[in-house]
Amino acid sequence: MADERLIVAIGRIERALSRVENLATAPANTPDADLADRHERLKKETLEAIRGIDQILSGAN
Repeated sequence: MADERLIVAIGRIERALSRVENLATAPANTPDADLADRHERLKKETLEAIRGIDQILSGAN
């Protein structure tokens, strides 16, 4: 029983190492322009939300 669990665990480790090796040897992806645009938009929206919260809090005094 313990031997079977050990064999299964070793198999899982080997498969995980294989996936890591495949990712490590794969060519690097170029930056996604859409992702960069969405990130910039999210940053702006977050800043606006923080400013809005700041205004609400400063008016609460």
